[in-house]
Amino acid sequence: MRRSRKLASILTVGILALSVAACGDDSDSGNDNGGGGDSASSDLKVGMAYDVGGRGDQSFNDSAAAGLDQAKDELGIEAEESEASDGEAESAREERLVTFADAGYNPIIAVGFAYAESVGKVAPQYPDVNFAIIDDSSNCEPLEGEPIPNVACLVFAEEQGSFLVGAAAALKSEAKHVGFIGGVQVPLIEKFQAGYAAGVAAVDPAVKVDVTYLTQPPDFSGFGDPAKGKTAAQGMYDGGADIIYAAAGGSGGGVFEAASESGNLAIGVDSDQYNTADPSVQDVIMTSMLKNVNVAVFNFLEEAAGGTIPTGVNTYDLTVDGVGYSTSGGQIDDITDQLDDFKQQIIDGDITVPTTP
Repeated sequence: MRRSRKLASILTVGILALSVAACGDDSDSGNDNGGGGDSASSDLKVGMAYDVGGRGDQSFNDSAAAGLDQAKDELGIEAEESEASDGEAESAREERLVTFADAGYNPIIAVGFAYAESVGKVAPQYPDVNFAIIDDSSNCEPLEGEPIPNVACLVFAEEQGSFLVGAAAALKSEAKHVGFIGGVQVPLIEKFQAGYAAGVAAVDPAVKVDVTYLTQPPDFSGFGDPAKGKTAAQGMYDGGADIIYAAAGGSGGGVFEAASESGNLAIGVDSDQYNTADPSVQDVIMTSMLKNVNVAVFNFLEEAAGGTIPTGVNTYDLTVDGVGYSTSGGQIDDITDQLDDFKQQIIDGDITVPTTP
């Protein structure tokens, strides 16, 4: 409560209706982060800016939150959290980052590529504040100009993990007809689609792959609209698909509902959704493409707590288990040897997974 009151005194009342919740931990750790005196990792004040759906989306944001929670437990850091709302203007994302920076939070983590423009504008204004952005490298490898020196870009080889669950879908599909539902049609989600389709084709090129996206940018509600996800999935299942991969954040919950009601299967994304989704739909989640955002967040904060804050592009792929697939529920236990063979071929360079459809 002490930290909540302190932050409230700093924040301008009503700015963007930030839903900031105090998540600090007063415990000290024994790691000195170079501040002098009794400074320890608990002196690190982290601002976490979530994408649409925020903590509780059972997917992308929750994976980032898990990394933050681990850092609070193991490193004793203090943290504040805020999330984006559907349809908010770019200026709202900028103000969210500015609010954290003005309140003394450092580092600040932006969860999702939708923050790319905001980070690009705000980070140069606060050269002594360190920023990390998940799922975007544009500020670290710009097409023009120089990289922003106080930004770390935490990116993943989503196409590699998606290849593996695509192979799983082809191996398990009785209808020889599967589907892909993306939240928003942007290059990042097209990486999921490309890898998934390539994995399907590697097993059986004759398997049909239906593809649909819930929204088009700048409408990012496709990541947080289970009703849209359910409607799209119902259409695919009615059309003959028996397994659908949902790369749609919180909208995936609707895909799981449609799978359950139609007696079909689904593939989750980012987190092991067999363990995070509503128990009523748990049995339809055949596997999930694991994108270990929690690992990236914790690793970044662990280095920051030790006094060495990462910058530039940090890539998490199959070689470091940055992506993968889940086996919870046992539905793919009989094909893991085949999937692991594909995994090794990708690591060895024998298979190059496409990043565009």
